[in-house]
Amino acid sequence: MKVKEILAELEKKHPGEPEYHQAVKEVLETIEDVYNENPRFAKAGVLQRLVEPDRIFTFKVPWMDDKGNVQVNLGYRVQFNGAIGPYKGGLRFHPTVNLSILKFLGFEQIFKNSLTSLPMGGGKGGSDFDPKGKSENEVMRFCQSFMLELWKHIGPETDVPAGDIGVGGREIGFLYGMYKKLAAEHTGVLTGKGLNWGGSLVRPEATGFGGIYFVKEMLATKNDSLQGKKVSISGFGNVAWGAALKATQLGATVVTISGPDGYIYDPAGISGEKIDYMLDLRASNQDIVEPYAKKFAGSKFVKGKRPWEVKVDIALPCATQNELNGADAQTLIANKVMLVAEISNMGCTPEAIAEFHKHKIQYAPGKAVNAGGVATSGLEMTQNSMKLNWNKDEVDEKLHSIMVNIHDACVRYGKRADGYVDYVKGANVAGFLKVANAMVDQGLV
Repeated sequence: MKVKEILAELEKKHPGEPEYHQAVKEVLETIEDVYNENPRFAKAGVLQRLVEPDRIFTFKVPWMDDKGNVQVNLGYRVQFNGAIGPYKGGLRFHPTVNLSILKFLGFEQIFKNSLTSLPMGGGKGGSDFDPKGKSENEVMRFCQSFMLELWKHIGPETDVPAGDIGVGGREIGFLYGMYKKLAAEHTGVLTGKGLNWGGSLVRPEATGFGGIYFVKEMLATKNDSLQGKKVSISGFGNVAWGAALKATQLGATVVTISGPDGYIYDPAGISGEKIDYMLDLRASNQDIVEPYAKKFAGSKFVKGKRPWEVKVDIALPCATQNELNGADAQTLIANKVMLVAEISNMGCTPEAIAEFHKHKIQYAPGKAVNAGGVATSGLEMTQNSMKLNWNKDEVDEKLHSIMVNIHDACVRYGKRADGYVDYVKGANVAGFLKVANAMVDQGLV
């Protein structure tokens, strides 16, 4: 396999999709050795097949706003790879949504889902619709129109979407209601459902909880813990909320959250009612964090900047892709950061990752660190199939066990001779091997 040739061909076939190219490049560069050691992969054309989605659905979503005006958005579903199970991955509603972003997310989802050891393939979808500033009825009408097209392509054993940015419990409810009406059945076709109609306990917190469980294991390799550590977090939604909650429970002090308007620095720590207030901020539908500084004395709002300039022990990107760049990484390193873990998808740029590796900073990628979200979605699928509900402790215990196993797999395939763990390589190789072997076993399909 020649990585440069495959990437050049991919860029020629799919020009103008930088996020997609970035995700593929990272994986190919780290699995090159293990791929070349297994001639059966090359013979089966695994890589050429793996980097292309199985199929992509693109459709218009017409809906009517509260003034009676017709609006039209674009909808997408990328079914990337189903070798180990039904396609599984979230729906994102945000103005920035395009095929490059959804293909990068779908590609990452293949390996993330594989790492969980649950039978789930990789997929992603969404729309350029922006729920912010829309009324409840406008969001409902959009979701119903979106599902009117999507429903025929999904199912509990085919493709199981979930939420993502812009798609929370409200949107999942509207989407599921329309699916149930169209399909005339009550099944586990969406995850992130309400607890009253098939949802799982711990799901809202799962991505953040799982990320902190992974960080806990990273620190344990150094005979260290979260106790007494200062932590910076970006974002202020469910992911950041779950991470702040669990990190605080394990003895850390979370000192930042952030939004598009800037970041909050709270040296006293974001805990108790302050963590609860993060949910109030999110529910306000304003997408800003400045009100936090007005509510809690001792905290300050830094306009138009990201939190990576704050001196901390641990940095956790929890917002969106490429939110921590090379300059941010240099600042963190100069401030003696000891660990960086992405709880967002592809939260660090390649330049930032190179800096962390160069300085041997403990760093782990989103496909491993944030796998707790989709893992708990998989547990929700299992509960739906069995027609039962596990209690909170049962779900949390299973989530914790999955994250420990993912960390162990990353160390197994990523530990270098000098003892440094390349979590990027470890995650990619561990995720790839399961999918690649399944593809070979199933033949050229």
